[in-house]
Amino acid sequence: MSIQGQKVLPAIRTLKDFELMIKSEYEYGVFLDLHISRLKEVYRMANHHKKKMFLHADLIQGLKNDEYAAEYLCQEFKPAGLISTRSKVISKAKQKGVIAIQRLFLLDTNALEKSYSLIEIIKPDFIEVLPGIIPRMIREVNEKTGIPVFAGGLIKTIDDVNCALAAGAVAVTTSDKFIWRNYETNI
Repeated sequence: MSIQGQKVLPAIRTLKDFELMIKSEYEYGVFLDLHISRLKEVYRMANHHKKKMFLHADLIQGLKNDEYAAEYLCQEFKPAGLISTRSKVISKAKQKGVIAIQRLFLLDTNALEKSYSLIEIIKPDFIEVLPGIIPRMIREVNEKTGIPVFAGGLIKTIDDVNCALAAGAVAVTTSDKFIWRNYETNI
């Protein structure tokens, strides 16, 4: 699975953000915090502008984040990928041929070890590590799982992006438009 060398994945929270992303050269982005009634419209726009959008399944308002919702999303909207903390959502995405991104919160050692056990079973295509500002943990997750890592959460500066990438992240997810514009030339 590839995101074709794109180092920054714009994380879209509003339609205004999406309009900015559409005008950019970015091919891939992430939809966050969408209401279910907006999905048809935003995916129509994304397809029209040849944008490949990941969808954070856990953050869709008005839709339960379970395997049935994942199946519906994959069949109805055909996202480039689904992001979730839920193993059943990740499994369903893989089953439907959609890029599966397991979101992993770095809370404590116990939670991390449990996550490693689940990741070993589920084998997502990517892991999104949050917060993405802990290079040592990005490196550890990448080395321990052998799965490509996205870094997300609390990415606020170009230096944060560079540190995450240097630690082994293949890309950084961020809603910071300054970062989008600054990395756009490196696509």
